[in-house]
Amino acid sequence: MSREKRKAKKEAEKRLSTRQFIGAKEITDYSLVTYGQGELVYFIVKPTNISVLSESSVGVRIHAFCSLILEGVAEIEMLCLNSRESFEDNKRFLKSQMEQEENPVIRRLLEQDQTHLDRIQVQMATAREFLIMLRLKDEKESDIFPYLSRIEKSLKEQSFSVKRADKEDIKRILAVYYEQNVTTEKFEDFDGERWIIPEI
Repeated sequence: MSREKRKAKKEAEKRLSTRQFIGAKEITDYSLVTYGQGELVYFIVKPTNISVLSESSVGVRIHAFCSLILEGVAEIEMLCLNSRESFEDNKRFLKSQMEQEENPVIRRLLEQDQTHLDRIQVQMATAREFLIMLRLKDEKESDIFPYLSRIEKSLKEQSFSVKRADKEDIKRILAVYYEQNVTTEKFEDFDGERWIIPEI
């Protein structure tokens, strides 16, 4: 690619809105509509504490999941996201600082910081969000909700704790994925929306 074309491409990217840049056209009450990638519907699956289950129970769960879900619905994609902040970059930074630090007192303080981050991370070990994603392409609008309900029902019948993501869930998923924002409770549809005072 020539220098002029690269420059033109960068200029075009600068003019994109945030939604265009990440490929999100619209967030509906039940899906994320993308540019060219179809309409994405998410099911949030709550993780099960398998350490309290017997080996045979875990095997039954895995078999049910593979045969019913993965083989039964070809359009399914799986995602696993952090639902809490990740400290991996912080830990890498602390490690590099410890390797460079010559003062033993400072090095011990850095080690204590790293131990503290390790402890927090262990407490949040179950802070994962498992998502089953369906990509809708050419489905008729009248067929979508029965289809989604059937998938949700089949997941629940296999003892999975599952919920179809609504608009707020999708905004939260995008916020965690793109900016590791795990503290905001309610997300705006537009920047500054909370400051708009409707006319009386």
